[in-house]
Amino acid sequence: MIVTKDIDYITLIKVRGKNMLWLLAFMGIVALLYHFKIVTINIPWLPVSVIGTAVAFYVGFKNNQAYDRMWEARKIWGGIINDSRTWGMMVDSYISNLSTTNEKSQNEVYEIKKRLIYRHIAWIYTHRSQLLVPTQWENRKQLDRKTETLDYERKSFGIGLVDDEITKTELNLFLPKKEYERLINHVNTATQIINEQSRDLAQLRQQKIIDDFRHVELENILRTFYQLQGKNERIKKFPLPRQYAHMSRIFVGIFILLLPFSMIPELSKLGDWAIWISIPLCALIGWVYVMMEIVGENTANPFQGLIYDIPMMSLCRTIEIDLREMLGEKELPPAIKAKNGILM
Repeated sequence: MIVTKDIDYITLIKVRGKNMLWLLAFMGIVALLYHFKIVTINIPWLPVSVIGTAVAFYVGFKNNQAYDRMWEARKIWGGIINDSRTWGMMVDSYISNLSTTNEKSQNEVYEIKKRLIYRHIAWIYTHRSQLLVPTQWENRKQLDRKTETLDYERKSFGIGLVDDEITKTELNLFLPKKEYERLINHVNTATQIINEQSRDLAQLRQQKIIDDFRHVELENILRTFYQLQGKNERIKKFPLPRQYAHMSRIFVGIFILLLPFSMIPELSKLGDWAIWISIPLCALIGWVYVMMEIVGENTANPFQGLIYDIPMMSLCRTIEIDLREMLGEKELPPAIKAKNGILM
């Protein structure tokens, strides 16, 4: 997520400068064809401008839908933060010797609280990792010729910015060894971690460490975690309709293809020098449309590990710090900070 007031132009050039290069090359070739009279087609500006206006509306509407998906994802993660704090608060206050006839030592009570809270921390990091697994339609899994560039963006302007700080937090830091080995091989490990929490609560109820009311309240919080996880998975696994998104790309391509065959001959009426001025002008207009399309496409997929993502690592770390403070721990991991104006 970009957190600076303004986008750094150097970063913008590094990430999207290549689009301007191929646009300049295309417009330059068309200009040369007109200069040497190889092409004499003169498409009237009116139909091209109508197409441009229609494409702008179409892409703009697509971007609105993309923003809705991104904002919904951020609200879901806000719910995860709030309910995680509630979970920590309830665990801290509900786990006690209040209703048991077989009192446990303060150390045993603390270990139960720590187990429940640490398992939840394992869940949030697991959920994040599962959301970052590429899907078929996300940009990282598109044509092979794009893979290298997108991997570079991910490493230099995405989750690669925090790799050195996080060292890919492992589940075994928060789960007992046997539990880790059992849960890690499940198809949906995050789902099974919540289920493990429920089993643990059932055992605590049998031991009368929690009563019926507290058991139900804690189970309700687990249910909200399932709901929030499911909402994120819906965004991840159900894309912005591809027929809609793909046609947007085609329409932008049609407009860019027609643009120089209308603008260059029109400007050439001012003199031969105007043909060369038309090259950067056409490229700039085309670049605006290309950027609208790229921004919309990436915003629609908020779990790609790219610069446009929801800052899940930062949110997970915030939850971890809050919950471990509830346990009274003093040696806490540092909060995730933005690098180069990007927060992950």
